[in-house]
Amino acid sequence: MDLVFCGTPQFAVPTLGKLVAAGHRVRLVVTQPDRPKGRGMELAISPVKNAAASLNLPITQPDRIKTSNEFQARLAEIKPDAIIVVGYGRIIPQWMLDLPRFGNLNLHASLLPKYRGAAPIQWAIANGESVTGVTTMRIDPGLDTGDILLQREQPIAPEDTAVTLAPILAAIGADLIVETLRELETSTIHPRPQDNRQATLAPVLKKEDGMIDFSRTAQEIFNRLRGFQPWPGAYTRFRGKQLQVLKAQPANEPVPDEHLRVSRDRLFVGCAQNSSLELLEVQLEGKKRTPARDFIHGYRPAVGEKLGG
Repeated sequence: MDLVFCGTPQFAVPTLGKLVAAGHRVRLVVTQPDRPKGRGMELAISPVKNAAASLNLPITQPDRIKTSNEFQARLAEIKPDAIIVVGYGRIIPQWMLDLPRFGNLNLHASLLPKYRGAAPIQWAIANGESVTGVTTMRIDPGLDTGDILLQREQPIAPEDTAVTLAPILAAIGADLIVETLRELETSTIHPRPQDNRQATLAPVLKKEDGMIDFSRTAQEIFNRLRGFQPWPGAYTRFRGKQLQVLKAQPANEPVPDEHLRVSRDRLFVGCAQNSSLELLEVQLEGKKRTPARDFIHGYRPAVGEKLGG
């Protein structure tokens, strides 16, 4: 098929590669403009742009797509059979939805209608799901509300984080996009509407999502720590400074809520429902990351000392 590919993050790169490997003609790659990043504010190139350049594909980075006559004319000239959208980061305007014969096809990292929105992988883990997956759908004007084309499930391992799970889902999704195109071409796919009654949301993550709430159980806090990687992570307060919890695990040590308990070289904090969390690696504001043993020896948490506040 003649395709236009719209994508920006690393999650989209495997799909672009698979489309080319499958013999499709990617006539244009659309990605976000280069953005200033870091202390030096140097322009950062998106992973999709890097991948497209290595594949010698034509690239465009429009500031706006809804009202750009030049961009619209370029896509109309290509006459794509489908537009593939993976993590592009822009709302697709109606004129783009109407352009290709097979529509605009999106790869979404959840089992829709669950976890519609910008951070489906993170929220699925944070909410303690044991299974997630990927969905291909035909984009409509709503937020991840289009008809479902194909889905694949993927178990979430107890040790999975958003960082470890994302490339697995990206690889599964890349194959699923290729399969979706094949079945659309042979008219063997049967789109089905989403059940909006089953919908849940996965909104953009905010800094405050990483603040540890000790009224949650240790397992709930641990799930959020795993899900909110690499940002915003999980953090609390210790002696008036931010304490980032980098590694932890649920434990059975009896500790009052929010209180710290030192047991030899192990550090525990009390959580809801008589649960506790063992802190394995932490980083105090302005300091280097350190294992719990070194933190205990350096700061000597007092009996009854609390986190948070």
